[in-house]
Amino acid sequence: MLKRLLLLFTLLLPLTAFAGGEVKVYDGSSRYYSDILCTVRDGKVYKGHSSYYSDVICTIREGRIYDGNSSYHSDILYTVRGNTVYLGTSSYFSDILLTIRDGQLYKGRSSYRSDIIATVRDGRVYEGTSTYYSDIDFSFDGALTTEEFVAVWYAVLISRRSRLR
Repeated sequence: MLKRLLLLFTLLLPLTAFAGGEVKVYDGSSRYYSDILCTVRDGKVYKGHSSYYSDVICTIREGRIYDGNSSYHSDILYTVRGNTVYLGTSSYFSDILLTIRDGQLYKGRSSYRSDIIATVRDGRVYEGTSTYYSDIDFSFDGALTTEEFVAVWYAVLISRRSRLR
């Protein structure tokens, strides 16, 4: 019995190393510690490389992005359904903020090339339709779900806005 438990433990240990991992988001193409904009860990996006409760920018839960550590209905910033991002708790056609299709973010419900806000490719987010190295807006070092990506998009906007103050 002890041998079976040890075998099970050694088989499951490598799998747990990947569970609950974190993804760091960097300014531009940088990979420097000082250029970390935010960190995604356990359904939360933290400022910079922090893991403090007080540094939570937003919480990701059940297709919704909440402000800070909140899980209150009134604190929902965005609702993600499939490849569509709605403002707040809405699911109305008129409240579509972004549409994500084929690695590109479109304004509202548009599918026009002129309405592409950003292009996502290989862990890098480029401005508009560009894929030039000089046009990298931010980058991340791991896999993100659509909901996590939307939360990161929000966190990057917040971090840049606070730098201007």
